[in-house]
Amino acid sequence: MSFKKILTTGKVWITSDLHFGHKNIVRGVTNWRTQDGEIPTDSVRDFETIEQMNERLIDGINNMVGQDDTLIMLGDVSFGGFENIGLFLDRLVCKNIHLILGNHDHHIDNNRDDIRNRFLSVNHYLEVKINDRNFVLCHYPLQSWNGLNKGVIHLHGHVHLGREKKFGNGKRLDVGVDGNGLDPYSIDEIIKIMDKRPVGSDMSGDHHLDGLIQPDESILDWDLHQKLMEKKHGKRNIDKNYNF
Repeated sequence: MSFKKILTTGKVWITSDLHFGHKNIVRGVTNWRTQDGEIPTDSVRDFETIEQMNERLIDGINNMVGQDDTLIMLGDVSFGGFENIGLFLDRLVCKNIHLILGNHDHHIDNNRDDIRNRFLSVNHYLEVKINDRNFVLCHYPLQSWNGLNKGVIHLHGHVHLGREKKFGNGKRLDVGVDGNGLDPYSIDEIIKIMDKRPVGSDMSGDHHLDGLIQPDESILDWDLHQKLMEKKHGKRNIDKNYNF
């Protein structure tokens, strides 16, 4: 595998699906309704106005991501017109931003008014090395990805999963703001979490996992799972099969 390093400075952070300026994702002004005529509370953010949500998104980044840090966004930056992209970026302290395009980033994809120059890079998909770990970055969740069987971490957005659903089976994580209290993640934090998670796939019968010992999905404590697997298979076999 050849995972390339990207330009980074300071601490590296990652986020997705900010939806800056998106009216319908705000509870107080949304036009979205269920079949029963109710506001779909699981699909909206608990703010009265768009401005309240926008300020919270900006504060969430600026309170954590420093001027000399690096921010990676996995798509769906803003809504409400092309101008909102610049308004949002102007408010951020950090200007060192890599973007993976989402399905709502058409102005950036088309490079309207050279908007891509506001980013260090703009891509649809990346295989990168950050802090000595390999990552597959995409706006959309992948069920199987390059290097899955070797411990490569897949980060994505798009699906707006909550805290209880944001992890896939194995080393996949939805880094959208809706699963993290509207805040970005630090890459160091993600690495610590993923180092404790076994290799896995969301696809039943994924042949890339052949020869790997798969965990009991009902066991959430990785340390406990490791001890149980060592007892069942022997430490030597565990070390051999979990070849990260």
